[in-house]
Amino acid sequence: MEKVLILLAAFILSLVITIVTNTLLLKFATNLGTRDEALQIRWNPSRKPSLGGITFFLVFLLLVIASLAANLIHEMYFSRHLWGFLFCALAGFLMGLADDAYNTRPLIKFLIQALCAGIFVISDNYIKVFPWEYINYLFTFLWVVGLMNSLNMLDNMDAITTIVSFSILFFIGLFQYLNQIEDGFYSLITVGMMGSFAGFLYHNWYPSKMFMGDSGSQFVGMLLAWLGVRYLWNATDIHGQFIQSKNVLIPVLVFIVTISDTATVTINRILKGQSPFVGGRDHTTHNLVFNGFSQRQVAILYLLISIMGGLTAVVLVYGSRRWTSFHMAAGISVILLIFSGLYITTRLPRSQR
Repeated sequence: MEKVLILLAAFILSLVITIVTNTLLLKFATNLGTRDEALQIRWNPSRKPSLGGITFFLVFLLLVIASLAANLIHEMYFSRHLWGFLFCALAGFLMGLADDAYNTRPLIKFLIQALCAGIFVISDNYIKVFPWEYINYLFTFLWVVGLMNSLNMLDNMDAITTIVSFSILFFIGLFQYLNQIEDGFYSLITVGMMGSFAGFLYHNWYPSKMFMGDSGSQFVGMLLAWLGVRYLWNATDIHGQFIQSKNVLIPVLVFIVTISDTATVTINRILKGQSPFVGGRDHTTHNLVFNGFSQRQVAILYLLISIMGGLTAVVLVYGSRRWTSFHMAAGISVILLIFSGLYITTRLPRSQR
């Protein structure tokens, strides 16, 4: 009961700190990330500051300090694992902050993301699903770089990235609980950042007053990638099972929205002979609006889709003690259903432009 109260307090305090801090930032910092349209294609044409990442990182630092004060880190304090986590968080935030302020070159962003992937490996928090280490390294690289870019690409409309990230963190926390993982530090980080995302929605829900910005999407992408490796890719469940097909399907289901949107955009742009790395209004979110959905409805729909993927993962893992070919087929079916549904939206005639 005491742990529950601590986590509840962390959620509420993070939520309040985020709302108050962003309110103050809106009064004194109104230009960060407000680029000219020639430099960045945004769905929302309004010039609004990209301040969300600053508050996210502030709350993250406060949670780390609170963990130290409460002695939740223990032997991890001087470990390469903890320092790798903190370094990647700082690198993702600073790289995104620089991009918000100065519009850094894509190559620099890629190199920082690749550096973070390398730190995942050095810190021993890399994907360990396959019997060949070089395949594990490759998947870790694709996971980290892909997810940091995916969160950045998904941050194209009010509240979308925030609400999807909240859902992903919720299911990561749920898997921590269901697997009976005693890890006070990461539990505090998970629940505290959920509170920060919920608080950010106060200013980010349509019509928003601020954007998350690259400082937010890069930091959040790294955070979700790290926790995803630790608690989804590499975790054994309460039954002590570690099955390759299961540990591949579970993270894909929990991250289904980000993976589907990025895959859809990448496929469509390649088919058109365009670069997948150039911004545009061809995301699944945009096409839903083009076909009659409001921005609020799109945000709610993406939350429901994310919940559907996460609940499917939970039911498949804990619906029975044994993992069978039926479970694998059911997981793949849900993934294909969600992906094909979102992909079809991009092939429909647009009712508006």
